[in-house]
Amino acid sequence: MWFWLSLIALLCWSGSDLFSKIGCRDADDHLAHLKMVIAVGVVMGLHAAYEIFIGGVSVTWHVIWTYLPVSLLYIVSMALGYVGLRYIELSISSPICNASGAVVAVLYLCFGGLDEDLSGGMRVMVLLAIALVCVGVIGLGVVESREDDELRRARRYAKSWLALALPVAYCLLDAAGTFADSRVLTRLDPDAANCAYELTFLFAAAVSFVYVKFIRHDRFLPKREGPKYVGALFETAGQFAYIYAIADEDHVMYAAPIISAYCAASVLWSRIFLREKLSWRHYLMLLLIVVGIVLIGILDL
Repeated sequence: MWFWLSLIALLCWSGSDLFSKIGCRDADDHLAHLKMVIAVGVVMGLHAAYEIFIGGVSVTWHVIWTYLPVSLLYIVSMALGYVGLRYIELSISSPICNASGAVVAVLYLCFGGLDEDLSGGMRVMVLLAIALVCVGVIGLGVVESREDDELRRARRYAKSWLALALPVAYCLLDAAGTFADSRVLTRLDPDAANCAYELTFLFAAAVSFVYVKFIRHDRFLPKREGPKYVGALFETAGQFAYIYAIADEDHVMYAAPIISAYCAASVLWSRIFLREKLSWRHYLMLLLIVVGIVLIGILDL
């Protein structure tokens, strides 16, 4: 089940990437990242309300406080990612951000996370599959960072320190959140933990709304806000699938690289819908990721 949940998270979060980029790319909307936080917080808050009042999920202050460090790591990383979408192409940002799955896999290898029952050729194949996904994810970022200089300047993007630092910061914070998540979820019910995260995001949205509306006196234009809420719907659906995939502690080191590979789909959507250029090097990195994901799924069947 973890494999299919990981794929659902991959598809939903790649859709969230696309619509978040559309919602945050207007150069004259300097608070677009906070408006994106508001949109995600509202949708997540509605889902949390459904789970609590209709689904019967019990969320206590103990659950909220226990899960708070993980929630903050995710929320801050996402906010930084939304800021980065104003300065860099989605096809560069997404692969760099989602190298976090590679970091998580490495952490589990360092801390003895590989199943001891695996030995010989099977163990080598598992390591190879993880390596393919990690190399593909990181490779996409490397390929993008070295190509299309003229096209990037024409679109008023630049390889500035800030443009690259923001997705890198996302990567590190998200990796820390994923690693901590797998530990904390051994002591919490996944449904309750997910609701706690969504309620924390709702609080962040409320704070952002007060700042945008009453302190900065900015406007919310329906035409611009629409893509943000579509992205928020995909984000929430992806989070729902993700929380259960990660809750399977025996397979978290497999699930993390698969989920992080949603950047491969994000790159494809950016090429199809945003008209960002795709080279043979991109296709090669995408192929590595797909082969690695298929191997991971087959080896666990």
